[in-house]
Amino acid sequence: MRILFIGDVIGRSGRTIVNARLPGLIAEWKLDLVVVNGENSAGGFGITEVIYNELIDAGADAVTLGNHAWDQREALVFIERAPRLIRPVNYPKGTPGRGAALVETKNGKHALVINAMGRVFMDALDDPFAAVERELAACALKVSADAIVLDMHCEATSEKQSMGYFVDGRVSLMVGTHTHCPTADHRIMPGRTAFVSDVGMTGDFESVIGMTKDEPLNRFLRKVPGGKFEPASGPATLCAIAVETDDASGLASKVGAVRLGGILEEARPKFWE
Repeated sequence: MRILFIGDVIGRSGRTIVNARLPGLIAEWKLDLVVVNGENSAGGFGITEVIYNELIDAGADAVTLGNHAWDQREALVFIERAPRLIRPVNYPKGTPGRGAALVETKNGKHALVINAMGRVFMDALDDPFAAVERELAACALKVSADAIVLDMHCEATSEKQSMGYFVDGRVSLMVGTHTHCPTADHRIMPGRTAFVSDVGMTGDFESVIGMTKDEPLNRFLRKVPGGKFEPASGPATLCAIAVETDDASGLASKVGAVRLGGILEEARPKFWE
């Protein structure tokens, strides 16, 4: 199975490049499963139903969230009628929506997509390790799912790496999101799970983690908020991770970084060229 996970989409700039490039990438690379992190897609904070449908129409098979899941209050309502919108699985019992979804892939197979949120330097939530363990026990790789993708949304690299080893050999891809800065440690772990500490953002990198530079600089220099954070609106870089799995095991056989457009150095998975 060919999997593409697209990192945190930031505002209009990020949405524009996803809408422009994703349909062509699906055709060119013969993608079977596309997952997009959309928690910053609405003005940099949260997601709306219109934007969720826009990402699905562009070719996403699932959209994951994170700590900004509810910044657009409508998400608390429309998530119940959006079966492929996935919020962190370790939110407390009774939180609207779902933390995992079994979705049909473009080649007619089934993939489990899980979203978890870390607790180091983040909001206090339930234990993400225990929550992920419950999902894997209920829907094991090659028993109930042909592939499993885990989006670990958190601040600390150590927490993401620990989750990677925790699920190694049991999921196809463990991808870190949230920090918006792509790391160079993508690899296949000993148990054949593809891993990257942070896939990076899909947004304008002439910015401070996707936001226009003036307000973050003002807060660092003067310690006084001067206004709202606004997403940068220049040409975006699409940051993603490409994974190919072995059909027999559902585990990773190839992994590569993807960076397209904008100001970052381009990267493409050579094994799909």
